[in-house]
Amino acid sequence: MKLYGLKNCDTCRKALKALPKAELLDVRVDGVPSATLEKAFDQFGAALLNTRSTTWRGIEEAERARPALELIAEHPALMKRPLIDVDGTLYLGWTKEVQAALVG
Repeated sequence: MKLYGLKNCDTCRKALKALPKAELLDVRVDGVPSATLEKAFDQFGAALLNTRSTTWRGIEEAERARPALELIAEHPALMKRPLIDVDGTLYLGWTKEVQAALVG
């Protein structure tokens, strides 16, 4: 189980605590494999882009119009977190539904 997120993100820390077998991959340091990112975008669409982040607020309006995958590749912190990969099945965020599916 791979958890793509940020080591200093509170939501990612909560997910890691609940999923002791998960391996944290810091998106700023390790990045997200392009195939995983494309699959996540196909599955979650615009929800993959975190438009509530401070990174998003710091981006110029013209740059925001670029494709989401380009923005995430350039600014990894723009990806909604965590993105959890369980043997090819992807989960986005740490909602009650995701917690129920992964923790039980």
